[in-house]
Amino acid sequence: MKKVCIIFLLSIIISLTALGFSGVLGGSSETNGYLRIHIRADSNESNAQAVKYLVRDEIVDYLTPLVADYETKDEAMQGIKERLLTIECVAEQVLSENGFAYGAKASVKRETFPTRVYDGYTLPAGEYTALIIELGEGKGDNWWCVVYPPLCFAAQSGENVVYKSKIAEIIERWRTGE
Repeated sequence: MKKVCIIFLLSIIISLTALGFSGVLGGSSETNGYLRIHIRADSNESNAQAVKYLVRDEIVDYLTPLVADYETKDEAMQGIKERLLTIECVAEQVLSENGFAYGAKASVKRETFPTRVYDGYTLPAGEYTALIIELGEGKGDNWWCVVYPPLCFAAQSGENVVYKSKIAEIIERWRTGE
């Protein structure tokens, strides 16, 4: 009987995964599980593009310990929203230290993005929630990544990354009766 229950549970999990949680649970698309980050340079001039990467480094350093603790996209969005002013200050500090008089604006909003590939992950075109950091006019090329799940943050942190399977954790809790 226990084997039948485990097989049934695994079948449901596999089916949900294959169909995509967003479609089954009423989400609008497969893009709902991600919180992206885009840092938009003031312009495409080389100095504006260079400072964009300096801002990126400081923002990633600031956000990495925060996103490590978030267990859901909603938690990540809430935590980011609560820190928008601090994120702007981090960006503006880098701009000021490098002789740029323009400021930075941070917001969390839904935007449409084209298909993008990051380190072996493909994010399909669609509407995503994103942390947008505009430097100055924000008219230049952007740097982007994914805040949640923290794809780029784990890779840049220099720490050993440990991947956990939520499915395995659920099955183990069910198996042990916790």
